[in-house]
Amino acid sequence: MKRLGVLIVIVDAIIAGCNSPAPLAERNNLDYCIGQADKAVASLPADSAQIPRSIANGKTEWRFVNYRDWTCGFWPGVLWYAYEYSKDDKWKQQAQRYSRALFPLVDSAAIDHDLGFQVFTSIGNGYRLTNDPVYRSILLRAADTLSKLYSPKVGTILSWPREVPGVDWPLRHNTIMDNMINLELLFWAAKTGGDNNLYNIAVKHAETTMQNHFRPDYTSYHVVVYDTATGKKIKGVTHQGYSDSSMWARGQSWAIYGFTMVYRETKDERFLNFAQKVTDVYLKNLPDDLIPYWDFNAPGIPNAPKDASAAAVTASALLELSTLVTDSAKAKNYRQKAEQMLQSLSTDKYQSRNTNNALLLHSTGHKPNGGEIDASIIYADYYYIEALLRLKKLSEGKNIYDKL
Repeated sequence: MKRLGVLIVIVDAIIAGCNSPAPLAERNNLDYCIGQADKAVASLPADSAQIPRSIANGKTEWRFVNYRDWTCGFWPGVLWYAYEYSKDDKWKQQAQRYSRALFPLVDSAAIDHDLGFQVFTSIGNGYRLTNDPVYRSILLRAADTLSKLYSPKVGTILSWPREVPGVDWPLRHNTIMDNMINLELLFWAAKTGGDNNLYNIAVKHAETTMQNHFRPDYTSYHVVVYDTATGKKIKGVTHQGYSDSSMWARGQSWAIYGFTMVYRETKDERFLNFAQKVTDVYLKNLPDDLIPYWDFNAPGIPNAPKDASAAAVTASALLELSTLVTDSAKAKNYRQKAEQMLQSLSTDKYQSRNTNNALLLHSTGHKPNGGEIDASIIYADYYYIEALLRLKKLSEGKNIYDKL
């Protein structure tokens, strides 16, 4: 009887552990994010039109941008995630303040393809957490604006609808891998009162990207250049990676995240299979700590700069992908890899801690252009806290799409 009693206690403990709140390390890392965000808010200007973007290596002060910058949505997104985790209204108020600063984005024609990054990470999270009808209206208008960059002849949304160095616009139609993330806004709008054709545009963009944006080994180009008149592919190039034949780390992470999201929205098995292919080549080539160098083929490895932002994006995507694949061994592997990436990002090597008031160090923005190299960058912080929240939900037996 004594042995039976001990066995019952052990089984009860195991069951309790399986249903317990997120492990201590996860909660500690989310608490760390809240603490860093607290320090950041205290240091920021009162003017919400000045939005944090990055902190240069060796510096402690944020570089600010306005609502037109492609990264403007990530800081309010971090604030919304802080609110979701903490339930503290002070974060809601801060998130609302910075989200409102982005409303003018829908009052003019798009000058960029990044409306999804700008409004869905910010106002989209705001709507998810509050159901504010004003947010819904802004998002629907933004989706309509983004859809006007779509070319039926090419089958993708135009990137950079303006003069950009090295881009022969308007003779050429350019589409970058980052655009996969902007499709989520269109999918959301199509099922939330917007035009149903927004769904078709998003699917066609994903299909065209799947066909033209990848090499035979499933590594991606940063940009594909199309002929505007004929819609035919001219070439694949890489502006922010090492070369036109290299695997730029963040570009591949956008592909992993993007095609995973497209499968979630369409349930089309082609996209799930493709998401796994672009994931597997990324995982196969990672260094031991699972944080990639800025480009997998960069010269100078192992002394080349890392890109924590790519790791954060990928970790968040893998947690979702692990819930979608039907192969249990693959699901387990994707979940484990995501957790290991987050473990690496949560060490004193990658967390900013007392270095500055961002969340992470060692991200690389545009290495060939000399921009934001080995820096703290706001989109790394956004996807890091998103991944931690997703892991917390999974650890508690919840769906990653649920509110905490």
